[in-house]
Amino acid sequence: MQSVRKGLRDGDLEKDTYGRVLCVPCQKSLTTQDNPDELGSIRLCPDCGEEWRELR
Repeated sequence: MQSVRKGLRDGDLEKDTYGRVLCVPCQKSLTTQDNPDELGSIRLCPDCGEEWRELR
């Protein structure tokens, strides 16, 4: 699992005009899964199931 920032740099993710993070192959907006035991949250693509870590 890589970070959202690395995914944006590598071209796996992109932001739309409203600042939402999109999965490039699926063109779907990522959902957020909060884990209270970890720092940050997990961003998931609803179609392909890829996961990215977002630090706060």
